[in-house]
Amino acid sequence: MSGDSFLLDGEEIPFDPGQTVIAAARTAGKYIPHLCWHPEFAPHGSCKLCTVRADGRYGSACTLKVAPGMVVENRSAELDDKRRTLLQMLFVEGNHFCPSCEKSGACHLQATAYELGMMTPHFEMLYPDRPVDASHPELLLDFNRCILCELCVRASREVDGKKVFALSGRGIGAHLVVNAVSGRLADTDIDAADRAASVCPVGVILRKRRGFAVPIGERRYDAQPISADREE
Repeated sequence: MSGDSFLLDGEEIPFDPGQTVIAAARTAGKYIPHLCWHPEFAPHGSCKLCTVRADGRYGSACTLKVAPGMVVENRSAELDDKRRTLLQMLFVEGNHFCPSCEKSGACHLQATAYELGMMTPHFEMLYPDRPVDASHPELLLDFNRCILCELCVRASREVDGKKVFALSGRGIGAHLVVNAVSGRLADTDIDAADRAASVCPVGVILRKRRGFAVPIGERRYDAQPISADREE
């Protein structure tokens, strides 16, 4: 560490030059709610769930570089209320049925909603008509649960070197697509061992024949809240 520090919710946090707020906070064991950020990839800044107030100005903690003496608000009532609203919009824009989802208990979206006290959406459900792709022998692709974090897109491009996934459309019409003429996952070169196959924070990309190998009640976020988790 360089010896520099900043204040996060009144607590002094050390940081290295060039670190972002969320990276420095994570190193210090402090949780900032997020969905599209992942320590393996460059900051994306799209979900806005990690928005903090730094020296009186709002910014994404995943892209905001720390400065010595900076004063950052993270878990204030105002910011958490805005985060709940963002989560509510994500839930109604997709088809998220947590009790029957194979990812329940290990889902980043679900765990973040519990952490922030978002127990029900306050907007009208959109119930989009999205497909399920079961064409691949080892992987299931359920577009209904996509939150447009682009982690699979980045993992496939930057780690696997395959460019299997991409986003298409704009605004409410934005959606995840498979880079194949047929649009089928089976017609790509993705492998179950690829990083893109395991990086999804929700239940879009799933390994077949493993859905309930870990019983509900014994899963990652059943054991502890996401704010206590130190892994991505």
